[in-house]
Amino acid sequence: MTPRILLVEDDPTTTEFMRVALEALPATVACARSQAEALGLAEAFDLCLIDANLPDGRGEDLLQRLRQRQPTLPALAHTADHSPALHAALCAAGFAAVVVKPVTAAALRQAVLGVLEIDIPLPAAAVRACSNDLPVWDDATALNALGGNATHLQTLRGLFLQELDAQATAIHAALSEGDWAAAHQQLHRLRASTGFVGAARLQAAAQVLDASLPDLAGQAEFDDAWQQTRQ
Repeated sequence: MTPRILLVEDDPTTTEFMRVALEALPATVACARSQAEALGLAEAFDLCLIDANLPDGRGEDLLQRLRQRQPTLPALAHTADHSPALHAALCAAGFAAVVVKPVTAAALRQAVLGVLEIDIPLPAAAVRACSNDLPVWDDATALNALGGNATHLQTLRGLFLQELDAQATAIHAALSEGDWAAAHQQLHRLRASTGFVGAARLQAAAQVLDASLPDLAGQAEFDDAWQQTRQ
């Protein structure tokens, strides 16, 4: 039987990457961008994948509400945050495992099969430091994550670039207002999507800026990487 999977993710690029990867299992995937959208879906699911940070609340809160309908619903959390404390909190909230973004399509499918069938450990995610030696676009890594599908990569990059200026504007607004929580949230979202499309320099710059807040020493490097990526 083809499993039905609920994917809850607010970033369009990340949603498209994960949807295509999961449908290749094969699986039927229903997508939602918020708690409200997810709760508006009436059907039952075999598994849910929930972003730890959603526009209208926390992923663990959504899981609790979904399990009021399906008490034994299996669940995976996904996040671009490498914090061990966050991962421990998500596991304590009832998630079977935490998928750290960016993740390859193969690793994502392996994680899902591990929850649905057998326990398969997730691979560790790499964290890259920012450097001007990094390419603006890392085609090899992105294609590896997509199983070599160049057409899909170009589609994802098109979606990513459509959203990029709006994301950068939101990050700049949060920084100028000293709203560090909003800045962390926006940079978290950007780091996930850059990984899926191979925007290596911007991903590393966003990581450095996010880790350094409230110090803004990394902002100039972030702005430079953003401008190079959008060209």
